[in-house]
Amino acid sequence: MRRELFRRGSIIAAVLVAAALSGCAGKQNKPKLAYEERPVELLYATGAQRIDQGRWSEAIDYFEEVERQHPYSEWSRRSILMQAYAYYEGNQYADAVAASERFIQLYPGSPSASYAYYLKAICYFEQIVDVGRDQGSAASALVALREVAQRYPNSDYARDARVKIDMVNDQLAGKEMAVGRWYLRRNQPLAAVNRFKTVVDKYQTTSHTPEALYRLVEAYLTLGLNEEAEHNGAVLGANFPGDPWYSDAYKLLTAKGLEPVAPTETAEKAKKKEGWLGKIIPG
Repeated sequence: MRRELFRRGSIIAAVLVAAALSGCAGKQNKPKLAYEERPVELLYATGAQRIDQGRWSEAIDYFEEVERQHPYSEWSRRSILMQAYAYYEGNQYADAVAASERFIQLYPGSPSASYAYYLKAICYFEQIVDVGRDQGSAASALVALREVAQRYPNSDYARDARVKIDMVNDQLAGKEMAVGRWYLRRNQPLAAVNRFKTVVDKYQTTSHTPEALYRLVEAYLTLGLNEEAEHNGAVLGANFPGDPWYSDAYKLLTAKGLEPVAPTETAEKAKKKEGWLGKIIPG
């Protein structure tokens, strides 16, 4: 996906490289990077050639040379993005982000700015770690991906960003769940409640919501707050009637003498609702 989006973006290096190489084929040897004024087409083409060969650091050197020798040219503008891409492919994410941001600051109205925003977001996204560790990169990725989706809503970049936003939300919700469970195991239900409520309030569309509601029932019962426990059980039953987490919540609530709606009853209500809607809107 990332290579396809790169090549479909505004960087049309392939055509330019082909034209430049055809003009100097047979004449050029590998140029040295000691300062020597050379045709910008040759510098750029050699850098693009290094990218095709996966020689990221060498490619960066050539694109930097384009900037130094031809700072106000169209080639220089393209070279900044090519540097960002080479840094990214070389897993030098901080440098890739810096180059992307530099392009955005210098050329905010460029058609290629969409790619710069996207590349910056992907750099953060690919640094996301498991839920047991700090989620700083996930939070940064979420902000950057939302920016892509908002600025360029009809682009391929935005479509991919929206998919990744769901993935990042699930990751952040998973982190909250892990911390909440940790508090429950250490008999700190009030601290756990705050974590589970965050999942329900901020990440309600993720796969973690049914468990978060169940854990709220569990924590509130531990605190002796039966009304709150019953309320969250009702929300769980109304929204996830056939979910195993609701069956477990039902058992907890009835064990305390509370009378929530039975899981089978909520499931039947959901089916009736679907059947009624089906009569109005077939299919």
